[in-house]
Amino acid sequence: MVIPPPNVTGSLHMGHALNDTLQDLIARYKRMQGFNVLWLPGCDHAGIATQNVVEKELKKEGKSRHDLGREAFVKRVWEWKEKYGSTIMRQLRRLGASLDWTRERFTMDAGLSRAVQQVFISLFNEKLIYQDYYLINWCPRCQTALSDIEVEHKAVQGNFYHIRYPFVHDPQDGLEVATTRPETLLGDTAVAVHPEDDRYAGLEGKSVDLPLMHRRIPILQDGYVDKTFGTGVVKITPAHDFNDFQVGNRHQLQRINILNPDGTLNENAGPYQGLDRFAARKKVVADLEAQGLLVKVEPHEHNVGHCYRCGTVVEPYYSKQWFVRMRPLAEEALKAVAEGRTKFIPEMWRGEYEKWLNNIQDWCISRQIWWGHRIPVYNCRNCSNQVAAAEKPGACPRCKGTEWEQDPDVLDTWFSSALWPFSTLGWPEKTKDLQLFYPTSVLVTSWDILFFWVARMMMMGLKFMGDVPFREVYIYSLVADEEGKKMSKSKGNVIDPLDMIDKYGTDTLRFTLTSIETKQRYVALTPQKLESSRNFVNKLYNATRFVGMALADGTEVKALSKEDEPRLKLEDRWILSRLSRVVEEVTADYERYRVAEFSQTLYRFVWNEFCDWYLECVKPRLYNEGDPAGKKLAASVVVGVLDGILKLLHPVMPFVTEELWRKLPGRNETILKAPWPKAAGYPVDPAAVADFGFLQEVVTAVRTSRSELNVPPAAQVKVSGSGESVRFKPGSQQVSLLKALCRVSELAEAPNRPPKTALAVVKGGELYIHLEGLIDLKAEAAKQQKERQKLEKYVLAIQGKLKNEQFVKNAPAELVEAENGKLRETRDKIARIDGNLKFLEI
Repeated sequence: MVIPPPNVTGSLHMGHALNDTLQDLIARYKRMQGFNVLWLPGCDHAGIATQNVVEKELKKEGKSRHDLGREAFVKRVWEWKEKYGSTIMRQLRRLGASLDWTRERFTMDAGLSRAVQQVFISLFNEKLIYQDYYLINWCPRCQTALSDIEVEHKAVQGNFYHIRYPFVHDPQDGLEVATTRPETLLGDTAVAVHPEDDRYAGLEGKSVDLPLMHRRIPILQDGYVDKTFGTGVVKITPAHDFNDFQVGNRHQLQRINILNPDGTLNENAGPYQGLDRFAARKKVVADLEAQGLLVKVEPHEHNVGHCYRCGTVVEPYYSKQWFVRMRPLAEEALKAVAEGRTKFIPEMWRGEYEKWLNNIQDWCISRQIWWGHRIPVYNCRNCSNQVAAAEKPGACPRCKGTEWEQDPDVLDTWFSSALWPFSTLGWPEKTKDLQLFYPTSVLVTSWDILFFWVARMMMMGLKFMGDVPFREVYIYSLVADEEGKKMSKSKGNVIDPLDMIDKYGTDTLRFTLTSIETKQRYVALTPQKLESSRNFVNKLYNATRFVGMALADGTEVKALSKEDEPRLKLEDRWILSRLSRVVEEVTADYERYRVAEFSQTLYRFVWNEFCDWYLECVKPRLYNEGDPAGKKLAASVVVGVLDGILKLLHPVMPFVTEELWRKLPGRNETILKAPWPKAAGYPVDPAAVADFGFLQEVVTAVRTSRSELNVPPAAQVKVSGSGESVRFKPGSQQVSLLKALCRVSELAEAPNRPPKTALAVVKGGELYIHLEGLIDLKAEAAKQQKERQKLEKYVLAIQGKLKNEQFVKNAPAELVEAENGKLRETRDKIARIDGNLKFLEI
């Protein structure tokens, strides 16, 4: 596996914590299964993000990157990287990530830079990379192009400005146009109507006078116009709108760029030159109103593109950029998935992947910044010939000139990331690692970079390696806050994983993250879940400590053999059978990346079965000094089961399992190298599972009755039973366990229910707990009756709330369901009290 390289500017966030926990548990699990595992670490140079960080530092010094110059600025960024860039790598160690740290890579190290150059040159020579003027997304703050998927669209409350464009042939009349960006009218080169819109029949070939600029522009007919929306007339600004750009191409319209790179207006904006774009909007609207051309302004919420790095509103901008032709590459990536060479988990993400690739646009790969892989294209100063080369060419093959200028732009950060699965293994050299580990086994990543990264890695891997970069893609959830909302600094709901590690411990955080990872788009992380996981870690620790104390006298522990099986007690045969089944289930879940499922299986087995039942059953045997052989056998079973538990939990909870493993007798080497448990390694006894399961039902029934009727905990009770299933054999292991676990003094048969007994119904029979002499029956009946009255009032209160139509209509659905849940629970309590009152009848 290769790690999705975190940004060199970054620090550990909850997304990293989940991602790297999932990868680490896969790596540890596969190592324990005997696989040769390479999990390769590394960082991304994060072009725009890193440059922004360093530019902010320079700003504090009163300088800009231009004051330093390109070479000195890049050197400054490298210095920053060496000083601060390893932060997240150190934090991954705290998380327990068992990466091969001797192979750490960086997207701008010498080897990866060589790979980037070779890929670019190859694609350039195949005409799959080209340079052209085109409309692209532009961030005025970062002053660079952005690809489509680097633009985040957010709902913004804006306005629809209705503007009258006067006819040239009849200035008193005109066309009404609505726009959310009135300042862009300064770059309009046409207005358009639908060819089948009868309202505007006969206008083709006529012109309007462009407001404020007094430029004559044509009225066009184009099927792009939606005649049912607004006035059915749209302004056409080919240099500042993506749809208009296409319309302009169809009608050979002029492209007038009115913006400077910093978002101010240029000389093409006439009297508005020098104004910021938003200041220009206000001035344009004011001038339109003054000239009687502003018809009306309507509030309008619409989606506006923002830079994914700095949050600035993005502008469609006409400029010269470098592009990759994606269609030929996308076809191979689609074919590979269709043939099953790469599988998506869950399968639903395959549809998203295919949808994007089927509608793919050429990828704008040039960025107007200095930090990154500089585009390896040299322009001949004599004849403008372009050559892609790793270093400055000699004589120009066209004009024999020797003066060259390298293209100033750098590549999109995602270009180098797209090569990550093979460049990190040594490509373009034919290394042993490349031969052994490519294609990689599985990529673990989140759905929000499915297009940024996964699809592009598929295309580049197939193109340059002739095979897919990974056999499986496991797409996991994004971690949300406890209300299910996406975490963001602006909302103030970000949970820092390092804070959680400090508060709860690494193993707790890891176990919590796996237990909520249900492969939904978002999963909620709550304090309650963290506390539950911490309690689980403590339970495991205390159980191991208890076993250690019981064996502190040096009791010999050995692996169980076939010869031991006849001497195993009922509880031993039950727990070993259950462990065999759990190993089978958990192993299958590990293989299918069902992490929430195996986390919950292990939680229930350790807490409910091993700790709550088995340890309680085996405790007397572990401390029975009068039966050393029995103690030795019990100790061997306990340690064997605990050994299996720690191995199963190790991939998720590496720190505590390592520590506890070393406390077990004979475990001197790291658990990391221990073999994964096999279901066949534990004896299975279906009869013992059935017998012990029934015993659990009986014990639970007796304990529940004792508790509800307030029988003193230390009191011994007589229990009689009726029915085939409760005829326990005298002296059987079931009888001895029942007496020990429930403080039962006498166990007898009864053809009918005796007086003054509590009734407990179990499968195939009834149990009668004799109460006389244990409690004051009249006082207990009065107490139960009082509690019933209290609960009846509570039921009426809840019913009143649920009958309130306003509450049901306006309250969140989960709150209404919670009230219904309280109602069901309270009615159940009343039903149990009614049953108890019958028991207490004298």
